[in-house]
This record gives sequence, C-alpha cells and structure tokens, in this order.
Amino acid sequence: MPHLKKAELIEGIVYMGSPVSVRHAKPDALVQLWLGTYASRHQEVEVLANATVVLDAENTVQSDALLRRLPEHGGATRVTDDGYLAGPPELIVEIAASSASIDLRDKRRAYCRNGVREYLVWRVAEQTLDWFCLEDDEYRAQPPDTRGFLHSRVFPGLQLPVTALLAGNAAQVLEALAEGAAGRASS
Repeated sequence: MPHLKKAELIEGIVYMGSPVSVRHAKPDALVQLWLGTYASRHQEVEVLANATVVLDAENTVQSDALLRRLPEHGGATRVTDDGYLAGPPELIVEIAASSASIDLRDKRRAYCRNGVREYLVWRVAEQTLDWFCLEDDEYRAQPPDTRGFLHSRVFPGLQLPVTALLAGNAAQVLEALAEGAAGRASS
C-alpha cells in the first residue's frame, strides 16, 4: 500500500523503513551523483532513486538507487499504469547503514532469483563494497581490478574506484567515470 506508508515487501515479509540518517544520506548522494552522471552520458539508460520496484508477488522493494536499460533498448523493466517499476533493473545499489543483514541476505536472494544482473551493496559501518554479478543463476562477488576499480559487466564504462568512493571523494569517483566513458578503463 505505497499510497499509505513507505514499506518494502521482501520475501513475503513487510519491512518498514527507518528514518534516514546522515550516515546513510551522504553515501546515497554520492551514489546518485555517480549513476546520474553515467546516465546523463547514455541516453539508453535511466537512473532512479528510491523507486518502488515490483519484482514478484513476494517482493516489492525500494532500493536506494538503480540503473536500468530502457525497454526500447532491451531493458527488462517497464513502468506500470500506477507509476511503479515492474521487472528486474539491470543494476541495483543499496546503502546498508543499518540494513546490511536484510540487504545481504533476503534482498540479495530476491534480486538474484528475479534476474537483477548486478547488485552493489555499500556497507557503511564496515567501509566495504560488495559488487555481485549474476552468473549461472547465482551471484558472484566481483573483486576490484589492480587499480582498485570495480567494473560493470552490463554498462560499458561504468566503473567505480573503491577507495575514492569509501572516502567520499566525489571528484575522483567522477574522474574515474569520465575515464571509463573515454574507453581508457583498465580491467
């Protein structure tokens, strides 16, 4: 009942969102900047913040950020008549300031089963990023390259310098994104 109260349905269990702290809001803003900048350079994709996504009968989630390929460009999502997203976005990002156990267990399982191709979890307290890619119907953690960058397998040029992101260095995050866009990304 999104018109009454913000909540998520994850694996058949309703979770009420907690108030958003600065500890969550700052990383969230940086992720939105990173994905928004990428989307501004790629007209075939769209970034959405805190959008309700209907995955299946037991999973209606509100991820912190997502990047989706538009349907006319082969994307798997669509906007429903009531304005929600249905189907699996290609990339979902969660900022786990107080929700790491849900994000890494129940949401991860639901996203994997529903075909979300990439799933990034920023565990704020641990200062850790987990980037999972869907391979053979299961998620596999992707290690950073020799420069400490994580790379999308779905979105060409979308790369993330782990140390800079964890430090909140927006300039370095955007510089790495520009480098990826120019095709100079390392692997």
